[in-house]
Amino acid sequence: METSELLKKVRKIEIKTRGLSSQIFSGEYHSAFKGRGMAFSEVREYTPGDDVRTIDWNVTARFNTPFVKVFEEERELSVVLLVDVSASGAFGTSKQLKQELITELCAVVAFSAAQNNDKIGVIFFSDKIEKFIPPKKGKSHVLRIIRELIEFKPESKKTNLELALKYLTNVIKKKSIVFLVSDFLAETNYKDALKIANKKHDLVALRIVDKTETELPKIGLIKLKDNESGKLMWVDTDNAQFRKQYALNQVKFENEIKDIFNRSGIDATKIYTHESYIKPLMNLFKNR
Repeated sequence: METSELLKKVRKIEIKTRGLSSQIFSGEYHSAFKGRGMAFSEVREYTPGDDVRTIDWNVTARFNTPFVKVFEEERELSVVLLVDVSASGAFGTSKQLKQELITELCAVVAFSAAQNNDKIGVIFFSDKIEKFIPPKKGKSHVLRIIRELIEFKPESKKTNLELALKYLTNVIKKKSIVFLVSDFLAETNYKDALKIANKKHDLVALRIVDKTETELPKIGLIKLKDNESGKLMWVDTDNAQFRKQYALNQVKFENEIKDIFNRSGIDATKIYTHESYIKPLMNLFKNR
């Protein structure tokens, strides 16, 4: 992509998403997250009603009167975008491709972090770790992330969510807010890794879906291609039995995904490529 064309795209996304970040979070950015840590501030004398678990026994013994530790909320968050860049993102049948929607969603989160003086980082993954940009502050860092989101070309086409989650757990030491942005079209062997990652971090799943993936249109004989495996297949969409089985398979997949999220204790929302993402995001953060 030409530099001038890339800069235009970056600027267009910046203008659109900077305003939306304020609208979506509605000034409640920090209260939307459970991941803010508590840092030790000082000690003071115990007063009735204080939690006995906060008693500082060393200071208490020294002065022969009970003292408690006082904690305050850490003012700085680290936000990490765990972004699926596998080939299934190059799909979309209406308004935009899944990967284009992913770029916008990540930009909204990145600008929200920047406006609140928080660090933002990115891990791009397919069935390997494609790229890691460590969390940093500042507008120039956010713009770099958006440029990468727009023009990044992964080396691999497939998806390995388990690998990505294990890498996240190993490389990000400080408790962070993590947005896992993916279509989740992968094997479900990432359940344990998801639970572990959510214990260490505050994990939020943004699941990207194209409506054709949930309901096959009746448009006759069509050729389908699996972008990740490269396999081609002819399908007769006029066949009622085939459409029925397709719909049943999708319901089964939907239930499996919901069950995985529920068992892992993570907050999640489904965002369609043909609809605005403002409402599902607002509802997600409002419910938190």
